[in-house]
Amino acid sequence: MKRRHFPWIVAGILFAAATIWINYEVKVNIQAAASDGTSRQMGNIKVGQPAPDFIAKDLADRTVNLSDYHGQKVVLLDFWATWCEPCRMAMPGLQGVLDDFKDRGLEILSVNQGESSEQAAGFMKKKGYGFHVLLDPDSAIGGTYGVRGIPTVVAIDKLGVVRWIKVGYSPDDSELRKVLDGLVNK
Repeated sequence: MKRRHFPWIVAGILFAAATIWINYEVKVNIQAAASDGTSRQMGNIKVGQPAPDFIAKDLADRTVNLSDYHGQKVVLLDFWATWCEPCRMAMPGLQGVLDDFKDRGLEILSVNQGESSEQAAGFMKKKGYGFHVLLDPDSAIGGTYGVRGIPTVVAIDKLGVVRWIKVGYSPDDSELRKVLDGLVNK
């Protein structure tokens, strides 16, 4: 074998190892998510346990505290970024969910991961979405929630308890709507 092929062989082995590791992380360490991407746990966040509180700035530079919604509204956290194609694909469906549930006590806090206020605001304005966008420039909130992939959606009831977690995008939002219907009616 010629020495000039050696770097390509090493690169191929490293690529295969990384692929196996990513597959393991997604299928095993993200708590064996159901076939539709829903999960009972994500990192340290578990369905049935209190959602970690956080404080973030929104696009108008106002401070938003998750606990301000306790006792008031059901909160849907949507972790996303403008560069994420599945995130962009999910947003029209989330806008439909917001339109259908907003008057019933739902707030979508759309937590932008690692981008500037200008980037997120420009995207939202261009698309005309009505989500309350929060900025997570260093992905600290995402880290607290154990977000390993986006989009990730977390449903939190009016008492501040995590009730549903979904990683990834699916065009079928019937399960989310069923979950939200049960939460807003409590």
